[in-house]
Amino acid sequence: MAQIGKFSPVIIVLLFLAIGCNNDHTAHQEEWIDLFNGENLDGWDIKIAGFELNDNYGETFRVEDGLLKVRYDNYDSFDGQIGHIFYEEPFSYFRLIVEYRFVGEQLEGGPSWGFRNNGIMFHSQSAESMEPDQWFPTSVEMQLLGGDGEEERPNGNIFTPGTHVVIDGERKGVHENLIEAGGPTIHGDEWVTAEVVVYGDSLIQHRVNSELVIEYGETQLEDGTPLDSGYIALQAETHPTDFRSIRLLNLKGCMDEDAENFKSYYVKSDPDACIY
Repeated sequence: MAQIGKFSPVIIVLLFLAIGCNNDHTAHQEEWIDLFNGENLDGWDIKIAGFELNDNYGETFRVEDGLLKVRYDNYDSFDGQIGHIFYEEPFSYFRLIVEYRFVGEQLEGGPSWGFRNNGIMFHSQSAESMEPDQWFPTSVEMQLLGGDGEEERPNGNIFTPGTHVVIDGERKGVHENLIEAGGPTIHGDEWVTAEVVVYGDSLIQHRVNSELVIEYGETQLEDGTPLDSGYIALQAETHPTDFRSIRLLNLKGCMDEDAENFKSYYVKSDPDACIY
């Protein structure tokens, strides 16, 4: 049998099969993005109420020991300085996993609800679009709460600044603001894993330490406009907080199996992202 170059037809077939298997493996391999690099705040914007964009008053947000920290040691007392740190790129379909813990004492004069309170804001307005004294961005929040060592304080609730959601067919939010999820109360300074799964405006899930605590959909602005994308932000609500991992799996991308960057786990097609 004649050879083609240095390889027989059998070897060529085997090579094609190997390439095909490799592509199939790549298509199923999840490509998580580390939003926090563990070294600095590159890729993030800061907005603290009463201050200009990226004026990191009192080094509220800082990186130490590989952690993204919220700290108040440079504050004298609370004077309305609610802060947020925003990732620079918006997303619409994704899984976001955040590892966090509460530490130390709340800032003197901070509101009672700010005790061991932080949150993951998503479908948020941008940092630069916030008003100078605005406390919370228009967004949907997975609330992160810590216990006081005694009383129950359910984690993973929904907070809706300027937004609505629909749960079991009932529209909730805006003036109601807090919607309890009934997640587990977590006392002490232990690390907690919070996950939010977002499918545009159709399906949202909150998980605490892998436990599903609430599911809802139809995220929308106060006027009823569907809210299916936006920025991701973390909070500074007067209690010191550590974040050691902030990872995102984008679920929107090329869904054409003939493309080089096809992913089998995408749930939302973005034809413009395809590479051939």
